[in-house]
Amino acid sequence: MTHPNFMGWVEEYLTFRRNLGFDLETPAWYLRSLARYAEQVGHRGPITVDLATRWALTNRSKDPAHAARRLKLIRPFIQHRTLIDPDTEIPSSDLLGRIPRRKQPHIYSDAEIAAMLEQASRMLPRGGLSPKTYVTFFSLLISTGLRLSEACHLTCGDVDLDRGLLMIRGSKYRKSRWVPLHPSTTLALTHYAAYRDAVVHDGHSGFFFRTKRVSRLTPAAVKRAFARIRHRLGWSAQGRARRPRLHDCRHTFTVRRLVRWYDEGADVGQKILALSTYLGHAKVTDTYWYLTGVPELMAIASQRFERLAQQHPEVAL
Repeated sequence: MTHPNFMGWVEEYLTFRRNLGFDLETPAWYLRSLARYAEQVGHRGPITVDLATRWALTNRSKDPAHAARRLKLIRPFIQHRTLIDPDTEIPSSDLLGRIPRRKQPHIYSDAEIAAMLEQASRMLPRGGLSPKTYVTFFSLLISTGLRLSEACHLTCGDVDLDRGLLMIRGSKYRKSRWVPLHPSTTLALTHYAAYRDAVVHDGHSGFFFRTKRVSRLTPAAVKRAFARIRHRLGWSAQGRARRPRLHDCRHTFTVRRLVRWYDEGADVGQKILALSTYLGHAKVTDTYWYLTGVPELMAIASQRFERLAQQHPEVAL
């Protein structure tokens, strides 16, 4: 192991993990970064704690915990390498400090959703395909809770406008599922598809969401567009648990659905199983993770406890 091919190790590991059903989009980016760094500094021999630490610290983030997060993301790969090369050194999980507990997600208000869509409609070229694409795309995230990558990967064949269904293929954990749509969502997608097909004359790429210039939306492009909208709206972390993110559309959908079920008096314990399947979660605990500590749900819990305490005073003791 005197002349390691880091990129080869990384690709071998990614193939192994993906065959087990893991997506690894974010870890893949960081692991390839590690491989490029190792080659740039001329590292020889097995992976060492020193190499992993120096790479983790080569980041431009102002977040002091970012380096610790980078190190955490590559530890499973390093642990895997110990099975092949026993001289591999595994950095301790707290070597660069503890990673703070996740911040509360931002739940968008109706006014914020309206503002986001209004800004999307102003994208250039005014009145062109791009603004209509992004308005429809963001609306779909809010109304279905799809993951960003899932919406970007939709093909025209995956969108059944006659039956109001989306086919999500090979998403996280390589799972596929049908996602039923609200009639208003189906109607919006139908109008978008008609407009898209009327203005695109360079052949059809097969992807449902596109602009006149590019044949498909990519997660990176959507994140850049959202960042510009967020900047125009002045959305920051001030006064919030965190700065609003695009992924918070998924949290917003999940929380709103649960709040509505509580308002309707539904059996949430049963409904949560359906919601978990709808969101494409591997287990129901993943769905509960989306709901942890959200003020809207904490208020419902408080009201329920208050009613319970009134009916059974001994509970409050």
